[in-house]
Amino acid sequence: MTTAYKNRIQEFKVALSEENINLKTLRELCFSGIPFEGGIRALCWKILLNYLPLDQTLWESFLKKQREVYTQFLREMIIQPGIAKANMGLSREDVTMEDHPLNPNPDSRWNNYFKDNEILLQIDKDVRRLYPDMAFFQRPTQYPCQLILDPQNDYETLRRRVEQTTLKSQTVNRNRSGVTNVSSPGKSLNLYPSNEYEVLPSGSEAHWEVVERILFIYAKLNPGIAYVQGMNEVVGPIYYTFATDPNSQWKEHAEADTFFCFTNLMSENRDNFIKSLDDSQCGITYKMESVYSMLRERDLELYLKLEEQNIKPQYFTFRWLTLLLSQEFLLPDVIRIWDTLFSDQDRFHLLILVCCAMLILIRDNLLAGDFTVNMRLLQDYPISDVNTILIKAKDLRDTS
Repeated sequence: MTTAYKNRIQEFKVALSEENINLKTLRELCFSGIPFEGGIRALCWKILLNYLPLDQTLWESFLKKQREVYTQFLREMIIQPGIAKANMGLSREDVTMEDHPLNPNPDSRWNNYFKDNEILLQIDKDVRRLYPDMAFFQRPTQYPCQLILDPQNDYETLRRRVEQTTLKSQTVNRNRSGVTNVSSPGKSLNLYPSNEYEVLPSGSEAHWEVVERILFIYAKLNPGIAYVQGMNEVVGPIYYTFATDPNSQWKEHAEADTFFCFTNLMSENRDNFIKSLDDSQCGITYKMESVYSMLRERDLELYLKLEEQNIKPQYFTFRWLTLLLSQEFLLPDVIRIWDTLFSDQDRFHLLILVCCAMLILIRDNLLAGDFTVNMRLLQDYPISDVNTILIKAKDLRDTS
Protein backbone atom coordinates (compact mmCIF):
# COMPACT_ATOMS: atom_id res chain seq x y z
CA MET A 1 0.00 0.00 0.00
CA THR A 2 1.55 3.33 -1.06
CA THR A 3 1.96 6.29 1.28
CA ALA A 4 -0.45 8.32 -0.88
CA TYR A 5 -3.12 5.60 -0.55
CA LYS A 6 -2.60 5.39 3.22
CA ASN A 7 -3.02 9.15 3.42
CA ARG A 8 -6.20 8.90 1.40
CA ILE A 9 -7.63 6.29 3.78
CA GLN A 10 -6.76 8.59 6.66
CA GLU A 11 -8.65 11.47 4.98
CA PHE A 12 -11.74 9.28 4.80
CA LYS A 13 -11.37 8.21 8.43
CA VAL A 14 -11.18 11.85 9.51
CA ALA A 15 -14.26 12.79 7.44
CA LEU A 16 -16.22 9.83 8.83
CA SER A 17 -15.20 10.46 12.44
CA GLU A 18 -17.05 13.78 12.63
CA GLU A 19 -20.12 13.67 14.84
CA ASN A 20 -21.96 15.54 12.08
CA ILE A 21 -20.56 14.38 8.76
CA ASN A 22 -19.83 17.14 6.25
CA LEU A 23 -21.58 15.80 3.14
CA LYS A 24 -19.84 18.22 0.76
CA THR A 25 -16.38 17.11 1.97
CA LEU A 26 -17.37 13.45 1.81
CA ARG A 27 -18.76 13.79 -1.73
CA GLU A 28 -15.53 15.40 -2.92
CA LEU A 29 -13.45 12.60 -1.40
CA CYS A 30 -15.70 9.84 -2.82
CA PHE A 31 -15.73 11.27 -6.34
CA SER A 32 -12.21 9.97 -6.98
CA GLY A 33 -12.98 6.49 -5.64
CA ILE A 34 -13.58 5.04 -2.18
CA PRO A 35 -11.19 2.65 -0.39
CA PHE A 36 -12.53 -0.79 0.48
CA GLU A 37 -10.31 -1.09 3.57
CA GLY A 38 -12.02 -0.91 6.96
CA GLY A 39 -15.48 -0.99 5.40
CA ILE A 40 -15.10 2.63 4.23
CA ARG A 41 -16.82 2.09 0.88
CA ALA A 42 -19.87 0.32 2.33
CA LEU A 43 -20.27 3.05 4.95
CA CYS A 44 -19.90 5.88 2.41
CA TRP A 45 -22.49 4.31 0.08
CA LYS A 46 -24.98 4.13 2.96
CA ILE A 47 -24.52 7.86 3.51
CA LEU A 48 -24.44 8.85 -0.18
CA LEU A 49 -27.63 6.86 -0.88
CA ASN A 50 -29.42 8.84 1.84
CA TYR A 51 -29.82 5.87 4.15
CA LEU A 52 -27.69 6.85 7.15
CA PRO A 53 -28.32 10.29 8.66
CA LEU A 54 -25.39 12.70 8.74
CA ASP A 55 -25.64 12.92 12.54
CA GLN A 56 -23.74 9.86 13.78
CA THR A 57 -25.35 10.03 17.22
CA LEU A 58 -28.60 8.90 15.55
CA TRP A 59 -27.12 5.85 13.80
CA GLU A 60 -27.62 3.26 16.53
CA SER A 61 -31.33 3.97 17.09
CA PHE A 62 -31.98 4.54 13.38
CA LEU A 63 -30.39 1.25 12.29
CA LYS A 64 -32.17 -0.70 15.04
CA LYS A 65 -35.51 0.69 13.87
CA GLN A 66 -34.84 0.09 10.14
CA ARG A 67 -33.73 -3.48 10.71
CA GLU A 68 -36.83 -4.15 12.83
CA VAL A 69 -38.97 -2.73 10.00
CA TYR A 70 -37.28 -5.08 7.52
CA THR A 71 -37.83 -8.06 9.84
CA GLN A 72 -41.52 -7.12 9.92
CA PHE A 73 -41.58 -7.08 6.11
CA LEU A 74 -40.17 -10.63 6.13
CA ARG A 75 -42.90 -11.75 8.52
CA GLU A 76 -45.75 -10.07 6.65
CA MET A 77 -44.71 -10.79 3.08
CA ILE A 78 -42.93 -14.13 3.21
CA ILE A 79 -43.57 -16.02 6.45
CA GLN A 80 -47.26 -15.26 7.08
CA PRO A 81 -48.36 -15.86 3.44
CA GLY A 82 -46.26 -19.04 3.52
CA ILE A 83 -48.04 -20.25 6.65
CA ALA A 84 -51.42 -19.32 5.15
CA LYS A 85 -50.58 -21.25 1.96
CA ALA A 86 -49.47 -24.26 3.98
CA ASN A 87 -52.79 -24.16 5.85
CA MET A 88 -55.10 -23.34 2.93
CA GLY A 89 -57.49 -26.17 2.19
CA LEU A 90 -56.01 -28.67 4.63
CA SER A 91 -59.33 -30.52 4.50
CA ARG A 92 -62.11 -30.31 1.94
CA GLU A 93 -64.52 -29.00 4.60
CA ASP A 94 -62.24 -25.98 5.12
CA VAL A 95 -62.40 -24.80 1.51
CA THR A 96 -64.80 -21.91 0.93
CA MET A 97 -65.31 -19.82 -2.19
CA GLU A 98 -63.29 -17.13 -0.45
CA ASP A 99 -60.09 -19.22 -0.40
CA HIS A 100 -60.73 -21.51 -3.37
CA PRO A 101 -57.96 -21.45 -6.01
CA LEU A 102 -60.55 -20.88 -8.75
CA ASN A 103 -62.16 -17.90 -7.02
CA PRO A 104 -62.43 -15.26 -9.81
CA ASN A 105 -62.25 -12.36 -7.33
CA PRO A 106 -59.03 -10.43 -8.20
CA ASP A 107 -58.53 -9.69 -4.50
CA SER A 108 -58.77 -13.30 -3.35
CA ARG A 109 -55.82 -14.70 -1.43
CA TRP A 110 -55.17 -17.33 -4.08
CA ASN A 111 -55.24 -14.82 -6.91
CA ASN A 112 -52.68 -12.66 -5.11
CA TYR A 113 -50.60 -15.76 -4.42
CA PHE A 114 -50.55 -16.70 -8.13
CA LYS A 115 -49.65 -13.12 -9.15
CA ASP A 116 -46.81 -13.09 -6.65
CA ASN A 117 -45.57 -16.39 -8.06
CA GLU A 118 -45.31 -14.92 -11.56
CA ILE A 119 -43.08 -12.16 -10.18
CA LEU A 120 -41.13 -14.56 -7.98
CA LEU A 121 -40.36 -16.86 -10.93
CA GLN A 122 -38.87 -14.02 -12.95
CA ILE A 123 -36.82 -12.78 -9.99
CA ASP A 124 -35.60 -16.30 -9.29
CA LYS A 125 -34.54 -16.86 -12.88
CA ASP A 126 -32.60 -13.58 -12.95
CA VAL A 127 -30.85 -13.76 -9.57
CA ARG A 128 -29.55 -17.30 -10.12
CA ARG A 129 -27.50 -16.02 -13.07
CA LEU A 130 -26.31 -12.83 -11.38
CA TYR A 131 -22.61 -12.29 -12.21
CA PRO A 132 -22.08 -15.86 -13.46
CA ASP A 133 -18.36 -15.20 -13.98
CA MET A 134 -17.81 -15.06 -10.21
CA ALA A 135 -18.76 -17.62 -7.56
CA PHE A 136 -19.78 -15.15 -4.83
CA PHE A 137 -23.55 -15.22 -5.37
CA GLN A 138 -23.63 -19.04 -5.41
CA ARG A 139 -21.74 -19.31 -2.13
CA PRO A 140 -23.46 -19.53 1.27
CA THR A 141 -23.74 -16.32 3.27
CA GLN A 142 -22.02 -16.21 6.65
CA TYR A 143 -25.18 -14.71 8.08
CA PRO A 144 -28.24 -16.65 6.85
CA CYS A 145 -31.54 -15.12 7.94
CA GLN A 146 -32.44 -17.04 11.10
CA LEU A 147 -36.05 -15.88 10.96
CA ILE A 148 -36.45 -17.41 7.49
CA LEU A 149 -34.61 -20.63 8.36
CA ASP A 150 -36.15 -21.13 11.83
CA PRO A 151 -37.55 -24.70 11.87
CA GLN A 152 -40.30 -23.47 14.24
CA ASN A 153 -41.78 -21.53 11.31
CA ASP A 154 -43.68 -24.21 9.40
CA TYR A 155 -44.32 -22.31 6.17
CA GLU A 156 -43.74 -22.42 2.45
CA THR A 157 -40.40 -20.72 1.76
CA LEU A 158 -39.65 -18.77 -1.43
CA ARG A 159 -37.34 -21.61 -2.48
CA ARG A 160 -40.17 -24.13 -2.05
CA ARG A 161 -42.62 -21.88 -3.89
CA VAL A 162 -40.30 -21.71 -6.87
CA GLU A 163 -39.67 -25.46 -6.91
CA GLN A 164 -43.41 -26.22 -6.81
CA THR A 165 -44.38 -23.57 -9.33
CA THR A 166 -41.76 -24.53 -11.92
CA LEU A 167 -42.97 -28.11 -11.77
CA LYS A 168 -46.68 -27.31 -11.88
CA SER A 169 -47.17 -24.22 -13.97
CA GLN A 170 -46.03 -22.36 -17.02
CA THR A 171 -42.97 -20.17 -16.84
CA VAL A 172 -43.73 -16.50 -17.26
CA ASN A 173 -41.16 -14.03 -18.53
CA ARG A 174 -41.97 -10.44 -17.61
CA ASN A 175 -40.25 -7.52 -19.20
CA ARG A 176 -40.98 -3.79 -19.22
CA SER A 177 -43.90 -4.32 -21.61
CA GLY A 178 -45.72 -6.69 -19.25
CA VAL A 179 -46.15 -10.43 -19.28
CA THR A 180 -44.70 -12.13 -22.33
CA ASN A 181 -43.03 -15.32 -23.44
CA VAL A 182 -45.15 -17.96 -21.74
CA SER A 183 -43.40 -21.29 -22.17
CA SER A 184 -44.82 -24.75 -21.78
CA PRO A 185 -44.68 -26.73 -18.52
CA GLY A 186 -42.38 -29.23 -20.23
CA LYS A 187 -39.75 -26.55 -20.74
CA SER A 188 -40.05 -25.36 -17.16
CA LEU A 189 -38.89 -28.76 -15.93
CA ASN A 190 -35.49 -27.89 -17.41
CA LEU A 191 -35.61 -24.28 -16.27
CA TYR A 192 -32.45 -24.65 -14.20
CA PRO A 193 -29.72 -27.00 -15.44
CA SER A 194 -28.40 -29.18 -12.63
CA ASN A 195 -25.05 -27.37 -12.65
CA GLU A 196 -26.56 -23.89 -12.36
CA TYR A 197 -26.83 -23.91 -8.59
CA GLU A 198 -25.57 -26.09 -5.81
CA VAL A 199 -27.94 -27.41 -3.16
CA LEU A 200 -26.63 -26.06 0.12
CA PRO A 201 -26.90 -27.94 3.41
CA SER A 202 -29.85 -27.33 5.73
CA GLY A 203 -29.51 -24.07 7.63
CA SER A 204 -27.57 -22.38 4.81
CA GLU A 205 -28.62 -20.02 2.06
CA ALA A 206 -26.75 -18.66 -0.91
CA HIS A 207 -26.18 -14.96 -1.47
CA TRP A 208 -28.46 -15.08 -4.54
CA GLU A 209 -31.31 -16.23 -2.26
CA VAL A 210 -30.82 -13.13 -0.11
CA VAL A 211 -30.96 -10.93 -3.23
CA GLU A 212 -34.10 -12.77 -4.33
CA ARG A 213 -35.78 -11.97 -1.01
CA ILE A 214 -34.82 -8.28 -1.24
CA LEU A 215 -36.30 -8.01 -4.75
CA PHE A 216 -39.45 -9.93 -3.83
CA ILE A 217 -40.16 -7.64 -0.87
CA TYR A 218 -39.45 -4.58 -3.02
CA ALA A 219 -41.93 -5.87 -5.62
CA LYS A 220 -44.59 -6.46 -2.95
CA LEU A 221 -44.14 -2.97 -1.50
CA ASN A 222 -44.12 -1.28 -4.91
CA PRO A 223 -46.96 -2.93 -6.88
CA GLY A 224 -47.01 -0.10 -9.44
CA ILE A 225 -43.62 -1.22 -10.75
CA ALA A 226 -43.22 -4.61 -8.96
CA TYR A 227 -40.18 -6.32 -10.52
CA VAL A 228 -38.74 -5.61 -13.94
CA GLN A 229 -35.84 -7.51 -15.47
CA GLY A 230 -32.63 -5.60 -14.82
CA MET A 231 -33.37 -4.62 -11.22
CA ASN A 232 -31.25 -7.63 -10.21
CA GLU A 233 -28.27 -5.95 -11.92
CA VAL A 234 -28.85 -2.77 -9.89
CA VAL A 235 -29.21 -4.45 -6.48
CA GLY A 236 -26.31 -6.91 -7.06
CA PRO A 237 -23.35 -4.51 -6.66
CA ILE A 238 -24.93 -2.86 -3.58
CA TYR A 239 -25.48 -6.21 -1.87
CA TYR A 240 -21.99 -7.43 -2.85
CA THR A 241 -20.41 -4.29 -1.36
CA PHE A 242 -22.31 -4.63 1.92
CA ALA A 243 -21.97 -8.43 2.20
CA THR A 244 -18.17 -8.25 1.78
CA ASP A 245 -17.77 -5.46 4.34
CA PRO A 246 -14.72 -6.35 6.49
CA ASN A 247 -16.63 -5.08 9.54
CA SER A 248 -18.77 -8.03 10.69
CA GLN A 249 -21.19 -5.81 12.65
CA TRP A 250 -22.23 -4.19 9.37
CA LYS A 251 -21.90 -7.32 7.25
CA GLU A 252 -24.37 -9.18 9.46
CA HIS A 253 -27.12 -6.75 8.42
CA ALA A 254 -26.22 -6.56 4.71
CA GLU A 255 -29.69 -7.75 3.66
CA ALA A 256 -31.73 -5.08 5.45
CA ASP A 257 -29.26 -2.29 4.64
CA THR A 258 -29.17 -3.31 0.95
CA PHE A 259 -32.96 -3.30 0.80
CA PHE A 260 -33.24 0.30 2.03
CA CYS A 261 -30.31 1.59 -0.07
CA PHE A 262 -31.71 -0.14 -3.17
CA THR A 263 -35.14 1.35 -2.45
CA ASN A 264 -33.62 4.83 -2.18
CA LEU A 265 -31.66 4.41 -5.42
CA MET A 266 -34.75 3.07 -7.21
CA SER A 267 -36.77 6.06 -6.02
CA GLU A 268 -34.45 8.13 -8.25
CA ASN A 269 -34.12 5.56 -11.05
CA ARG A 270 -37.53 3.84 -11.13
CA ASP A 271 -38.98 5.99 -13.94
CA ASN A 272 -36.52 4.29 -16.31
CA PHE A 273 -38.28 0.98 -15.60
CA ILE A 274 -41.86 2.22 -16.15
CA LYS A 275 -42.82 1.86 -19.80
CA SER A 276 -45.76 4.30 -19.61
CA LEU A 277 -43.30 7.09 -18.66
CA ASP A 278 -40.81 6.38 -21.47
CA ASP A 279 -41.69 9.46 -23.51
CA SER A 280 -42.14 11.86 -20.59
CA GLN A 281 -39.40 14.24 -19.47
CA CYS A 282 -38.54 11.91 -16.59
CA GLY A 283 -38.59 8.79 -18.79
CA ILE A 284 -35.82 6.82 -20.40
CA THR A 285 -36.38 8.11 -23.97
CA TYR A 286 -35.62 11.68 -22.88
CA LYS A 287 -32.43 10.53 -21.12
CA MET A 288 -31.26 8.50 -24.13
CA GLU A 289 -31.80 11.51 -26.39
CA SER A 290 -29.89 13.65 -23.86
CA VAL A 291 -26.78 11.53 -24.51
CA TYR A 292 -26.98 12.36 -28.23
CA SER A 293 -27.79 16.05 -27.54
CA MET A 294 -24.66 16.29 -25.44
CA LEU A 295 -22.62 14.44 -28.05
CA ARG A 296 -23.84 16.87 -30.72
CA GLU A 297 -22.52 19.77 -28.63
CA ARG A 298 -19.18 18.11 -27.82
CA ASP A 299 -18.33 16.17 -31.00
CA LEU A 300 -20.50 17.13 -33.95
CA GLU A 301 -18.54 14.97 -36.41
CA LEU A 302 -19.09 11.81 -34.38
CA TYR A 303 -22.75 12.67 -33.79
CA LEU A 304 -23.35 13.11 -37.54
CA LYS A 305 -21.59 9.81 -38.28
CA LEU A 306 -23.89 7.90 -35.90
CA GLU A 307 -26.92 9.70 -37.32
CA GLU A 308 -25.82 8.92 -40.88
CA GLN A 309 -25.53 5.22 -39.99
CA ASN A 310 -28.94 5.37 -38.31
CA ILE A 311 -27.47 4.17 -35.01
CA LYS A 312 -30.14 5.34 -32.60
CA PRO A 313 -29.32 5.97 -28.93
CA GLN A 314 -31.87 3.35 -27.78
CA TYR A 315 -29.80 0.63 -29.47
CA PHE A 316 -27.20 0.83 -26.71
CA THR A 317 -27.83 3.66 -24.20
CA PHE A 318 -31.05 2.05 -22.93
CA ARG A 319 -28.98 -0.63 -21.16
CA TRP A 320 -26.22 1.79 -20.17
CA LEU A 321 -28.66 4.16 -18.45
CA THR A 322 -31.24 1.86 -16.88
CA LEU A 323 -28.65 -0.53 -15.42
CA LEU A 324 -26.16 2.23 -14.48
CA LEU A 325 -23.49 0.59 -16.67
CA SER A 326 -23.55 -2.56 -14.53
CA GLN A 327 -23.57 -4.82 -17.63
CA GLU A 328 -20.76 -3.05 -19.48
CA PHE A 329 -17.87 -3.69 -17.08
CA LEU A 330 -16.59 -6.23 -14.56
CA LEU A 331 -18.05 -5.90 -11.07
CA PRO A 332 -15.00 -4.18 -9.45
CA ASP A 333 -15.09 -1.58 -12.25
CA VAL A 334 -18.86 -1.10 -11.89
CA ILE A 335 -18.33 -0.47 -8.18
CA ARG A 336 -15.62 2.10 -8.97
CA ILE A 337 -17.97 3.90 -11.39
CA TRP A 338 -20.71 3.87 -8.77
CA ASP A 339 -18.37 5.48 -6.20
CA THR A 340 -18.29 8.51 -8.50
CA LEU A 341 -21.96 8.40 -9.53
CA PHE A 342 -23.22 8.12 -5.95
CA SER A 343 -20.95 10.94 -4.81
CA ASP A 344 -22.42 13.39 -7.31
CA GLN A 345 -25.46 15.35 -6.21
CA ASP A 346 -26.83 15.19 -9.75
CA ARG A 347 -25.81 11.56 -10.31
CA PHE A 348 -28.04 10.86 -13.29
CA HIS A 349 -26.79 13.91 -15.18
CA LEU A 350 -23.26 12.67 -14.48
CA LEU A 351 -24.27 9.26 -15.87
CA ILE A 352 -25.23 10.96 -19.16
CA LEU A 353 -21.80 12.63 -19.18
CA VAL A 354 -20.13 9.25 -18.60
CA CYS A 355 -22.06 7.76 -21.54
CA CYS A 356 -21.03 10.67 -23.73
CA ALA A 357 -17.38 10.25 -22.62
CA MET A 358 -17.56 6.56 -23.54
CA LEU A 359 -18.57 7.51 -27.10
CA ILE A 360 -15.92 10.21 -27.51
CA LEU A 361 -13.15 7.91 -26.24
CA ILE A 362 -13.79 5.47 -29.10
CA ARG A 363 -14.51 8.14 -31.70
CA ASP A 364 -11.70 7.08 -34.05
CA ASN A 365 -13.01 3.50 -34.15
CA LEU A 366 -16.58 4.70 -34.67
CA LEU A 367 -15.64 7.15 -37.44
CA ALA A 368 -13.78 4.35 -39.25
CA GLY A 369 -16.39 1.63 -38.74
CA ASP A 370 -19.53 0.68 -40.64
CA PHE A 371 -22.93 0.03 -39.00
CA THR A 372 -22.16 -3.58 -38.03
CA VAL A 373 -18.70 -2.84 -36.61
CA ASN A 374 -19.99 0.15 -34.67
CA MET A 375 -22.95 -1.69 -33.19
CA ARG A 376 -20.58 -4.39 -32.00
CA LEU A 377 -18.34 -1.76 -30.41
CA LEU A 378 -21.26 -0.10 -28.62
CA GLN A 379 -22.80 -3.33 -27.37
CA ASP A 380 -19.46 -4.76 -26.23
CA TYR A 381 -17.61 -1.66 -25.11
CA PRO A 382 -13.84 -2.05 -25.77
CA ILE A 383 -12.27 0.16 -23.08
CA SER A 384 -11.89 -1.55 -19.71
CA ASP A 385 -10.04 1.24 -17.86
CA VAL A 386 -12.94 3.00 -16.15
CA ASN A 387 -10.70 5.69 -14.65
CA THR A 388 -10.00 6.99 -18.17
CA ILE A 389 -13.75 7.21 -18.77
CA LEU A 390 -14.44 8.98 -15.46
CA ILE A 391 -11.64 11.50 -16.06
CA LYS A 392 -13.11 12.28 -19.50
CA ALA A 393 -16.60 12.65 -18.01
CA LYS A 394 -15.23 15.08 -15.41
CA ASP A 395 -13.54 17.08 -18.19
CA LEU A 396 -16.87 17.27 -20.04
CA ARG A 397 -18.60 18.43 -16.88
CA ASP A 398 -15.94 21.03 -16.03
CA THR A 399 -15.94 22.54 -19.52
CA SER A 400 -19.73 22.78 -19.87
